Amino acid sequence: MAIRDTSAQDIPVGHGSDRGRPLRKWIWPGVAVLMVLAGIGLVARGWLSSARSFDAARVRIAEVKQGDLVRDISADGRVIAANSPTLYAISSGTVTLKVVAGDVVKQGQELAVIDSPELRSKLAQEQATLAGLEAEADRASLNATLARASARKVTDQARIDQSAAQRDLDRYQRGYDGGVIPQVDLARAQDSVKKSDITLQHALQDAGLQSQGADLDARNKRQLAERQRAVVSEVQRQVDALTLRAPFDGQVGQVQATQYTNVAANAPILGVVDLSKFELEIKVPESFARDLVIGTPAQLTSGSGQPFPGEISAVSPEVVSGEVAARIRFTDRQPPGLRQSQRMSARVLLDTRKNVLKVERGPFLEQSGGRYAYVMEGDTAVRRPVELGVSSLGEVEVKSGLKPGERVVVSGADQFGDEPRVRIN
Repeated sequence: MAIRDTSAQDIPVGHGSDRGRPLRKWIWPGVAVLMVLAGIGLVARGWLSSARSFDAARVRIAEVKQGDLVRDISADGRVIAANSPTLYAISSGTVTLKVVAGDVVKQGQELAVIDSPELRSKLAQEQATLAGLEAEADRASLNATLARASARKVTDQARIDQSAAQRDLDRYQRGYDGGVIPQVDLARAQDSVKKSDITLQHALQDAGLQSQGADLDARNKRQLAERQRAVVSEVQRQVDALTLRAPFDGQVGQVQATQYTNVAANAPILGVVDLSKFELEIKVPESFARDLVIGTPAQLTSGSGQPFPGEISAVSPEVVSGEVAARIRFTDRQPPGLRQSQRMSARVLLDTRKNVLKVERGPFLEQSGGRYAYVMEGDTAVRRPVELGVSSLGEVEVKSGLKPGERVVVSGADQFGDEPRVRIN
């Protein structure tokens, strides 16, 4: 009986290099699959961490930098005449024009004449009243002279009577001392002296009162005449103003009146332009209006590129279409051959901030009141609170919330809404 062994269960085994060959052929495919899964995971993580995604071409990104922030305003302006008054009719009447628009005139030259019979008649009446009051003033002065003369006559007569009574008293006194004159005659002479003294005293007092009264009447008459003279001077000034004259050397501007027509009182007749003094009118954004003060230095540049110093001379309080009008005058000299409505560029220097954080200015300033900004972290924009300072036309100061080198979405963030994180493709 034969005994069976295990030879039927044995399997031939090859060398060691042959055993690892099936495992190695799956290593690289597995690595590739892991890399694809990792990429898909990163993309999925980015998509999950960002609520929305936007195209990078629709936004503008700027880098936060550190340096000097120059606050200035650059604008193109229009040259206007600094002095261009309009002459008005002081009274109604018929106007006669002596010049036409564009004429060069000299100071004091007649430009127009208004014929006002009413005003001229009023002048004649006031002059006649003045003549009557002056005559009354002269008469009052003459009456004062006569009153003083009459008082002087009475006073002189009283002095003579007082002297005569004193001589009689002296004579009676000598006669009484010699025993020739009785005492009653001496007493009568003494009474006469006292009476003459009282008469002289009253005469002097009456003379002073009469002189004061006459002077007062004369002064009142003179004051009435002076008042009327002032009225005549005013009416005469109005009559003289019927002839419109050039206030300075210049050129006739717009003529509002028509030749030989009747104009109303205070109606505009024509304008005169001073060609020797010009200013530049510019429009600045409303946000810069509060920084403009009269006297702020500016630099004006003509078409040739030559700079001319200037300063702010006026700032309009009215805001029109988000802009404020301001005027700049030349402080040293103005370009030769300057004309009205000529275009010039102006640069107004407000101030300079040294070594500050700054970023490019953009519409993000108006979003959320400038309290938030979208900061780039890789390809994701994260909404972050920031504190901004002063701004210029091209840059804005960063006080806190940002660091140098960080990138900020300065334009196009309005499409993000208030999302905390968005993806920029």
